Amino acid sequence: MNKVLISLSDKKSNDAGPKAKRDIEKFLLEDGFKLWKLNFKLETGMISRFQKLFVKFSVIPRYLRKNKDIDAFFIQYPLYSTYLTESLIEQIRNKTNAKLYFIIHDIESLRLFVNDDSYKKSEIEMFNKTDGLVVHNDKMKTWLLNQGVKVPMESLEIFDYDNPEPLVNNSGYEGSVCFAGNLAKAEFLDKLQINHLLKVFGPNNKNVYPKNIEYGGQYTPEQLPRELKQNFGLVWDGDTITSCTGVFGEYMKYNNPHKVSLYLSSGLPVIIWKKAALAEFIESDNLGIAIDSLNDVDEILNKLSLEEYRQKKENAMKMAAKLRSGFYIKKAVSKVIN
Repeated sequence: MNKVLISLSDKKSNDAGPKAKRDIEKFLLEDGFKLWKLNFKLETGMISRFQKLFVKFSVIPRYLRKNKDIDAFFIQYPLYSTYLTESLIEQIRNKTNAKLYFIIHDIESLRLFVNDDSYKKSEIEMFNKTDGLVVHNDKMKTWLLNQGVKVPMESLEIFDYDNPEPLVNNSGYEGSVCFAGNLAKAEFLDKLQINHLLKVFGPNNKNVYPKNIEYGGQYTPEQLPRELKQNFGLVWDGDTITSCTGVFGEYMKYNNPHKVSLYLSSGLPVIIWKKAALAEFIESDNLGIAIDSLNDVDEILNKLSLEEYRQKKENAMKMAAKLRSGFYIKKAVSKVIN
């Protein structure tokens, strides 16, 4: 079967944003896919507009003419251009007999357009023009079914993570925690009073944090794993410590945060919000701890025995091997095709 993965060319290096898409490219190329990268500027303006017109009227038709033997196209969604996404769907449908699937990275009507009913309607309609979707998890799948998605959907379960760094092999336990992300959005850190060490990594360091919170620097997604030497990785979002809040906090009820995969692929168990979609996956596989509030962290870490920690650690290291091999994306793609 001839399969093509359609991706957007994105050269940002210190930004974790494109990392998930780059990893899927790597893993699916190992699985026999060909890669088709589209190149256009994301920002608005005349240059971007001309590039998109060129892609629509020249790049896409030329590629489809030269590659008539493709059986399945997979688009890494979103491509950040509804115009080009619609054009790809239309031209693949009209000029080929290939199947068309989306690998969902973000659902914008669950995130940036959460209160925009017309955007949601058009996004659901676009999904229904495909032959199937690879979605993050069963919570996202249920939401999409309730919004009217009718095509087959396969749950990824968790994002894989290409991580060539040695696993974090700290057999000792002192209850230390790390957090990686855009620190400008991690407003909860300003309110967090914690007795255990919390080391934070990422852009927009605030210089002054409460006691026991230390800044560890900013690294590329490829460099960061070698800096994570703590016992747990924290997954939290919003401006309060009692719940995950705001657009991205609410989004955690449906998405697979990529930092979960960063931590697990490094061999670190995870501390995650109990209402997050991935909390069930973490708890059922004993890969960490699900909590209601960050107020509970000190007590939970104090009560955890060395043996209990080592079991979670061992499970995280086994999971790391799967994530580093592309196990989940290869499985989901195979299932949605068949």
